[in-house]
Formats: sequence, structure tokens, C-alpha cells
Amino acid sequence: MRRRLIAAILMAGALLAPALALAEPTTVYVTRHGEKGAGKDPELTTQGQARAAMLATLLGKVGIRQVYSTATLRTQQTAGPLASKAGVAVQTYDPAKPEAVIAKIKATPGPTLLVGHSNTVPELVKLLGGAPGTPIGDDEFDRLYQVTIGADGTVSTVLLTSIAAQ
Repeated sequence: MRRRLIAAILMAGALLAPALALAEPTTVYVTRHGEKGAGKDPELTTQGQARAAMLATLLGKVGIRQVYSTATLRTQQTAGPLASKAGVAVQTYDPAKPEAVIAKIKATPGPTLLVGHSNTVPELVKLLGGAPGTPIGDDEFDRLYQVTIGADGTVSTVLLTSIAAQ
């Protein structure tokens, strides 16, 4: 009886191994909002709107399943065009509690866009297991991280650049 149980467990493991190997990775695109105007909760400038549109074009065919943004106008406006193109809602997260949004993202495999701020993006990348690199300058809006978390837990980070019309 014990041998049959062990054999059944080993057989189940052998059957599940290929499925686990083929499990979809979680790919998260992390970026800062586009160029912003002045004020307490500024909207995107014309250049920031162009950057958001370019982001939607750039990531429009990767199959985005989730879009997360803080509640500020500039992050919502950066996330909006891609969310609209992907047919998903922009989900708001609290930048003071980044662990909560990271847990949601990790629980749902597939491509995700995560929009933050110059002072939060590096921490978000780090919490995903990625390499954030140098701090983001106040005048830097083109950094786009691609953080891929494999089914086996391995993480790779690719630093891309988003392009905006001048």
C-alpha cells in the first residue's frame, strides 16, 4: 500500500513537472508617469500625453492583463491609454503600501503595467525582485523597466526607454 502511494506521488510529480515548466511568467512593466505640469496634483503636459500614447503603442500587443496606478492625475493619465487599448480598468494602489500591489501582481501571472513616481518606481522594481539601478532624476521620464518573474522564481530585469514626441 505504501509503495503504491509513493509511486502515485512520484507519478503525479512527473506529470505536473512539464506543466509547471510551461507556467506563464509574470511580466511587469514599471514606469514613472509622463511629463507633468505644475501644481499640487498636475495633469500631464502635451509631451507627457504623447509619452503615454507611445507607451500604449509600445505595449499594446504584449497582452496586458492588469494596469495599476496611484491615484494622482499624472499617473492615471499615463496608465489610461494602455488600459483603454487593453480593455482593462486602471486599478489604483497606495504608494505608501507597495507590498500590497506587488502581492496582487505576483498572484496574477501575465503582463502588467505598474505606474508610479520617481521616488517609488525603484522600490517597486526591487520588491518585484528586479534590479532598479540608479535613482530616477526629477527630470527623467523615459525609464521603463521590464521585470519578468519566471515560474521557477527567477527574475530578470531589462531597462527600456519610452519615447515621446517632442
